[in-house]
Amino acid sequence: MYEQSISTLAQQLRNKDISSVELTNLFLKRITDLDPALNSFITVSSDIALAQAAQADALLQSGQGSSLTGIPIAHKDLFCTQGTLTTCGSKMLNNFIPPYESTVTSRIQQAGAVMLGKTNMDEFAMGSSNENSYYGAVKNPWNLETVPGGSSGGSAAAIAAGLAVAATGTDTGGSIRQPASFCGITGLKPTYGRVSRFGMIAYASSLDQAGPMAKSAEDCAHLMQAMSGFDEKDSTSSETPNDDYLSNINTPLTGLKIGLPKEYFGDGLDSNVADIIMAAVKEFEKLGATVKEVSLPNLQLSIPSYYVIAPSEASSNLSRFDGVRFGHRCDNPKDLLDMYMRSRSEGFGTEVQKRIMVGTYALSEGYYDAYYLKAQKIRRLIKQDFVNALNEVDVIMGPVAPTTAFGLGSKTSDPVAMYLEDIYTLSVNLAGIPAMSVPAGFANNMPVGLQIMGNYFAEAKLLNIAHQYQQHTDWHLQTPTMAKGA
Repeated sequence: MYEQSISTLAQQLRNKDISSVELTNLFLKRITDLDPALNSFITVSSDIALAQAAQADALLQSGQGSSLTGIPIAHKDLFCTQGTLTTCGSKMLNNFIPPYESTVTSRIQQAGAVMLGKTNMDEFAMGSSNENSYYGAVKNPWNLETVPGGSSGGSAAAIAAGLAVAATGTDTGGSIRQPASFCGITGLKPTYGRVSRFGMIAYASSLDQAGPMAKSAEDCAHLMQAMSGFDEKDSTSSETPNDDYLSNINTPLTGLKIGLPKEYFGDGLDSNVADIIMAAVKEFEKLGATVKEVSLPNLQLSIPSYYVIAPSEASSNLSRFDGVRFGHRCDNPKDLLDMYMRSRSEGFGTEVQKRIMVGTYALSEGYYDAYYLKAQKIRRLIKQDFVNALNEVDVIMGPVAPTTAFGLGSKTSDPVAMYLEDIYTLSVNLAGIPAMSVPAGFANNMPVGLQIMGNYFAEAKLLNIAHQYQQHTDWHLQTPTMAKGA
């Protein structure tokens, strides 16, 4: 049952083959049995889940509801959920219970989905391995000695292990796509502005974007139907009309033009990963696509520009966490300055403190023009690279990450090596285009994701392309051994 798609489960719920309460109890038991080894959840909301499941059953009994009604899913722990602990993976917010609901979780709740709980993540979404959480590292269900990727590693691990049908994630520099690749699931980072950021605790406001994570592209499409669209509460929300993400998902790929960036296949890419990506591209050629080489000449500048822009925005966004209004406050402060300093130094982890300091420095007087302004100019060049390439082809394909999931602790002492894991994903966020990771095979006995990048607001096209690929391959159906034992 835990391996079934949203469409299949929705049909079974409508046919009364199973109730949402029964389905929810099944997943709650799997979380109890398997999550101690994974640490993918921070909060398991059993009472809320069962109450929502009972409501879903009543709705389905009356012949109403959507495809998500009664489906158990999880939310990354940076979406504010009214009345439920929301920590952002940080000690700073380990007692924060929001008085309001984020737009993403509200829309999914309105669609009738059941919230199993909140998933673990790198603190304030800062990380590529999910080792930066105050609540401990998440383990990859394919190999418990490796990372699941970050920062949405909790969501990815939970789906791969069959602890949730689907989950929400966020992507600031690859935080949906990289964990999806490492855990062998499907993840979509939509166009910036396509999904509301209201109630999503900010890391870097011009880069953050919420998106769906699930076993398949079709399941991601079901989530996108509910979560996307204009939101007047979010000033960065786009008014571009929403697509029907399911209506054209079965369109054949004959005539599709695929671009392969030569910069994605140079030094640093594991040869086994490269072989899998090229095999996936060959599969698309069998489906009627044509392939040509394209160029993204400023790719190498994406890491330095990102790690100026993102920390600068984080420095501004995280200034509100000061121990005064909410969140962690130090004990017995001597005065106001002592309270500020100790609350922030105790509440924020090492990686968060590091990025706040970098960002504050980059924005300081005398350095703004030299660092932040220059990084924004490079960002414009990166965006133009994608515009130029997507004028020649329909989509761009390549690897999500240069390697498969690496060992826990293997890169924590080398931040540069950790940051280089994001070389193929950061530029997408800087440009604001949509992209997704699709399971494409295994290297070193670990999953590998194919990255598909498209033009602005082309999420429906990406989902169609990924779905057609998944109709002819079964990589997205593979399950870790540990998931089968429960």
